[in-house]
Amino acid sequence: MKLRIGYELRYDFPQPTPAILILNVHFTRVSDLSCPDHISITPSAPISGYRDSFGNWCSRAVLGPGRTLISTDTLIRDSGLPDIVASGTYTNPPRGRLTLWDSRIG
Repeated sequence: MKLRIGYELRYDFPQPTPAILILNVHFTRVSDLSCPDHISITPSAPISGYRDSFGNWCSRAVLGPGRTLISTDTLIRDSGLPDIVASGTYTNPPRGRLTLWDSRIG
């Protein structure tokens, strides 16, 4: 099946604002895109990209003062089946696990 994916993010900045955007499809699913998920910024601003240590594609931009629209729109192919989850993983920290926040206020 094909799913339409995208977003429209609207901001109003009082001054030029540096931004790191993590909005692209993960590299493991890029081959499933019907067309690239390029980020569009209006009014236009130069974007430079890099990959972080988790494999995410990150985009760096300085967004100008005033109203800014960040968007993309594309299609992705998907089987509709649930993702495979490795055994022994969890989505929430186990009870009693110390977090960084706990260590700062304790």
